[in-house]
Amino acid sequence: MNDRWSRILAQLFCLTVVFAVTVSFAQEAKLASTTRKEIETAVAKFMAANSVPGISVAVVKDGEYVWSAGFGMADLENSVPATSQTLYRLASVSKPITAVAAMQLWQQGKLNLDAPVQKYCPAFPEKPEGPITTRELLSHMAGIRHYQLGQALDPQIASIKHLKDPIPEGLEFFKNDALVSRPGAEFHYSTYGYSLIGCVIEAASGSKYVDYVTKSVLTPAGMSSTQADDRFAIIPRRTRFYQKDENGHVLNADFLDSSYKIPGGGWLASAEDMARFEVAILNDTLVKRSTRDLMWTATLDKDGGGYGLGWGVSKQGDTVTFSHNGGQQGTSTLIAVVPEQKLGIVVLINMEAVDEEPLRLELLKILKAGSK
Repeated sequence: MNDRWSRILAQLFCLTVVFAVTVSFAQEAKLASTTRKEIETAVAKFMAANSVPGISVAVVKDGEYVWSAGFGMADLENSVPATSQTLYRLASVSKPITAVAAMQLWQQGKLNLDAPVQKYCPAFPEKPEGPITTRELLSHMAGIRHYQLGQALDPQIASIKHLKDPIPEGLEFFKNDALVSRPGAEFHYSTYGYSLIGCVIEAASGSKYVDYVTKSVLTPAGMSSTQADDRFAIIPRRTRFYQKDENGHVLNADFLDSSYKIPGGGWLASAEDMARFEVAILNDTLVKRSTRDLMWTATLDKDGGGYGLGWGVSKQGDTVTFSHNGGQQGTSTLIAVVPEQKLGIVVLINMEAVDEEPLRLELLKILKAGSK
């Protein structure tokens, strides 16, 4: 790390002290001051260890949104601090939002999870390996490919074209490609598979994907600032996005227009909004408890872990955590929920390729200790 960046980091942590707590006194009263200080210390150590410019964190306790804060900088060049309302690219944390939308439609009898997707999305061609279902798409068992390396194989890596009608236009990037496995046979993580779910949601709901999600997921959950990422729009409170080079120097991230993959990686949200999403899931505001349990049942169960319908499942001892992380140009994100203890955490970072897992474990440890 060079001397200039060391000086910048020192300034960031001074500003962290000033700008970290951005919640109301009523909220802060719900989280013990000792617990809050432990969280702030853990975040500061994590930022220092990973040269993170900015991070926003939120906490759910006893099924309520109780605290959130921003640390460091949302914009290094203009000295704009991160807050709990700073908007970050969710990357793959978009997937649980899309999964909830799909499961609402299933719950209402408007979507058959086991019907061939062509029932809802005839623009997607049938495959010789067999029919693909929405259930398989949600659990990454459909055989749809993920990204491929090289601009010749994935032209959207180099493209800056913003899609005017993201769902049908987004299908063009992968719909004619061969499957990587027979549907239902193997787990292959695929953001493109969630693009196809977006097409299913549009047909089942009779609405545009973004409109349906906004009305049926975001609004009921109180996620007032969450929106589809538009690289060209002026969006208040959106963070700048960063990466590190091979020498550890912080740079602006590569250009990204995520309009081709909104259902699986194209939403923007704040830590506060994602905490409200967790609260809505914990309190059965968005889907029934039985529907939530179905989402949180691992398709491929390995010692209590695996992947359900839009959520990762992990087990440590007797504690089961449901979570999702995400990463793309300029962002690293994580949400995690422990329903048995009604706990939830949100971690949003404005730098790519940062491993959030150590911070997740530390924050959950602090919260569990504070609940005793």
